[in-house]
Amino acid sequence: MKLIDSHTHLYAEDFYSDRDIVIERAKAAGVTAVLLPNIDESSIAPMFCLCDEHPEFAFPMMGVHPTSVDSHYSSKLQAIEKMLTKRPYCGIGEIGIDLHWEQAYLKEQRIVFEEQLKWSVDMNLPVSIHVRDAFSEVFDCIYKVGAERLKGVFHCFSGTVDELEEIKRMQRFKIGVNGIVTFKKSALSDIIRMVPSTMLLLETDAPYLSPSPYRGKRNEPAFLVEVVRKVAEELQISEEAVADLTRENTLALFDIPFPTSN
Repeated sequence: MKLIDSHTHLYAEDFYSDRDIVIERAKAAGVTAVLLPNIDESSIAPMFCLCDEHPEFAFPMMGVHPTSVDSHYSSKLQAIEKMLTKRPYCGIGEIGIDLHWEQAYLKEQRIVFEEQLKWSVDMNLPVSIHVRDAFSEVFDCIYKVGAERLKGVFHCFSGTVDELEEIKRMQRFKIGVNGIVTFKKSALSDIIRMVPSTMLLLETDAPYLSPSPYRGKRNEPAFLVEVVRKVAEELQISEEAVADLTRENTLALFDIPFPTSN
């Protein structure tokens, strides 16, 4: 199988001590590329370093994560915007709205999210969207900027059937499926059967959300095979078919070279 991890924070401090080994395990498991969403100013340097060390394997995005938004949002946004000309990116992300951890900065989160959506339109780049307890707010922002002008993925999808149907109506968005689908009490295993095959992407969100049987441990791209196994089981197709269709979907959305040598 040739897999693409469409959302991982492999540049994170969690991997500083053994990142090269983690990358070798990922490649041995069939992962040919990883897409790296940015968090804020502090994550830019390590993300760039990883991409420079593995230019045919790691591909960066640029954006401000919603949980990094506070009263200083304007200066943070300006700092990130300046980075947009520094190198090519495969997407704008990780962006969105998160009302699980913090609700005090909803207004600021909306401003930052909408501005970054506009960047994606101007640069013709897909967005990687983080949503937590905020689907209605995220949908409102997308429609305000123009759903017909936007494309991207709802990373780590954990919404309802109705929220999935709303995304399907937008037509240019995909669904990111990760280790949550393997959790025993997760409704995602049922919902993914309602997702058109052309909308499915695979991700780990490493070092977070390790799939079963690795729950409680640090997640890593090699564990993507557990997500493949569960998705194949739910869709009643082969693991190779899952790998093929999700790889093609990822390459159709994100502008990265087709990985052939890893």
